Amino acid sequence: MDEKTLFTNDNVLKRYSDMVYKLALSQCKNPTTADDIFQEVFLQYIKSTVEFESDEHIKAWLIRVTLNCCRKLWRSAWFRNTVPLQENTTFTIQEKSDIFYTVLELPAKYRIVIHLYYYENLSVKEMSAILHLKESTITSQLCRARNLLKEKLKGAYTYDFI
Repeated sequence: MDEKTLFTNDNVLKRYSDMVYKLALSQCKNPTTADDIFQEVFLQYIKSTVEFESDEHIKAWLIRVTLNCCRKLWRSAWFRNTVPLQENTTFTIQEKSDIFYTVLELPAKYRIVIHLYYYENLSVKEMSAILHLKESTITSQLCRARNLLKEKLKGAYTYDFI
């Protein structure tokens, strides 16, 4: 095999895909994130204008780019502000009621305040801080959302909870 054939995108992908993926997986410990890094590394390889001298040069370059992509991920604000889900997480309440589906039909601004107030048990003051809205705005949105829910559920439930 000559050098031109050796350095084609397909050959490099076939030859080093396992190495790049396993390296990314060992660094990230998450298969989905490793997939993303794998794609980013080979996208950078395809876009690269580097003149590779040898097979070892390609391998070293791919390792360096993989590690740099992992580090870039760790430094990102998105990564620092995420919490991994527990794999044994179970939900005790199945939301299949008319009320749940009616809440889903509300406009987004009303869905948010209803969810935060009733499902997350946040106070108006806490919601105000999270959503960066005035407390009076939150109170108005809650009142309007409750009224919309009353109209949509008219006759189906008693409204003692609202």
